[in-house]
Amino acid sequence: MNDTTAPSTGQRVARAAIILMAAFLASRALGLLRQMVIAQQFATAPELSAYFAAFRIPDLLFNLIAGGALGSAFIPTLATYLARKDQRATWRLVSAVANWIMLIIGATTTVAAVFAPWIVATFLLRGFPPDLQLLTVRLMRIMLLSTVVFSLSGLVMATLYAHEQFFLPAIAPSLYNLGIIFGALVLAPRMGIVGLAWGVVLGALAHLLVQLPALWRLHARYTPTLGWHDPVVVPGVRETARLMAPRVLGQATVQLNFVVTTALASFLDPEAISALNYAWLILLLPQGIFAQAVATAAFPTFAAQVARHETDAMRRTLTHLLRGVLFLTLPAAVGLFVLATPIVALLLQRGAFDARSTAVVAWALLFYAPGLVGHSLFEMLTRAFYALHDTLTPVLVGTVAMLANVLLSVVLMRIIGDPADLTRGPHAGLALANTLATTAEALALLWLLRRRMGGIEGRRLLQTTVRLSLAAVGMGGLLWFALRTPPLVNLPAAWQALVGIPLGALVYLAFAYLLDAEDVRAIRRMLWRR
Repeated sequence: MNDTTAPSTGQRVARAAIILMAAFLASRALGLLRQMVIAQQFATAPELSAYFAAFRIPDLLFNLIAGGALGSAFIPTLATYLARKDQRATWRLVSAVANWIMLIIGATTTVAAVFAPWIVATFLLRGFPPDLQLLTVRLMRIMLLSTVVFSLSGLVMATLYAHEQFFLPAIAPSLYNLGIIFGALVLAPRMGIVGLAWGVVLGALAHLLVQLPALWRLHARYTPTLGWHDPVVVPGVRETARLMAPRVLGQATVQLNFVVTTALASFLDPEAISALNYAWLILLLPQGIFAQAVATAAFPTFAAQVARHETDAMRRTLTHLLRGVLFLTLPAAVGLFVLATPIVALLLQRGAFDARSTAVVAWALLFYAPGLVGHSLFEMLTRAFYALHDTLTPVLVGTVAMLANVLLSVVLMRIIGDPADLTRGPHAGLALANTLATTAEALALLWLLRRRMGGIEGRRLLQTTVRLSLAAVGMGGLLWFALRTPPLVNLPAAWQALVGIPLGALVYLAFAYLLDAEDVRAIRRMLWRR
């Protein structure tokens, strides 16, 4: 295709990233609304901790079999088939993988439902009283239904992303959140916390159904096959399985971190699990908008560049996107740290969620916030490895990080916080362990990827990081001072967030401009052209 008529790689990624950012912003906004509705009704009550704990096993199974593991393995494989322009083989491969996934996920969820009491009592919530354990089992069995639906939906999403179809997959999470909001507002008043679990199932169904029109527009054709004897499909199924195997182990380490955190928190105050989940979900807001959207949009491009052996182009794309992620997440991490209490108050403090609940969640958010940069870089770096058909390296690094997280969790929950006061409780040690382990994991992946690709413009990336870090720290210092002086000191906490967030953004841009940060110069040039 002529270079004068074809959009550049950067333009295509930017266009997809803008679509995904907008959709992720809507999804995260609805996710916050979901948490606000849940907090208003349940605050940090013990039954809500049972709900969050019950999420762990369905979420683990989905992510192991059909979540990130499937997408990271299937998109590069499908990109190879799409490059051959063989539609029949492409859709037979999609059908075979779908059939395998449904067979496996159906069997594993059945086993999990049968053994749910043993799983909860032995591994997940040994520190919980028997009545809360029984409630957790009931909620888990309901939400396992969503795992089956999500598995098929995850394959549809990966297929659409491989075709660079982003819009409907991007809005699917919003419908998932709407399903849970429906459960909280309509079902929970009648059914209690069980209604919230059924909302998860309804949200999963909506997540799948909204994507089907895009699949039909691609003229998808389903074939009831496992690909056993199809010489065209067998290599694709095997390649997907080969790439998935280490990725499954990688997802296992990530999910095991959450399971360990939940299990350790169950020995603290029953509210600790809810507090950690609220803080974690707040952290995911900027991570999803700034990092996950960009990484999701870039992944098909990375895979296509690898398929065409365009290593230099991939290196340039990756470096550019890493700088963009740093530009957005460094100030967000500092802002979450400095404005932790005002942000929690703004988002959650209403109804049953009082000032004490705000203090409990904000204490955990303080220790999660510095990890935002590591979590965001992790999203981009792992997708670069997957595009290179290397799912083993992130697994090995993730396994070491998981072991470090477990060790740090056990140590830090004993030395941080006051067990008698949850507003300064030891659950913060679990959040800090996650931050330290994830930051080290991201740095290790960056170093290994630099070696693998023969460099990633490291000096330029380092200069950008130093300048943006100085700008973010300057912003944080000014915000910290402003919160302790009139007029901000006299405002309610929620209003401090409403004033502090835009103030911090303006101060950060000003500092970054004065420090001659490259990304700010690019924004200035873009605005000047307009």
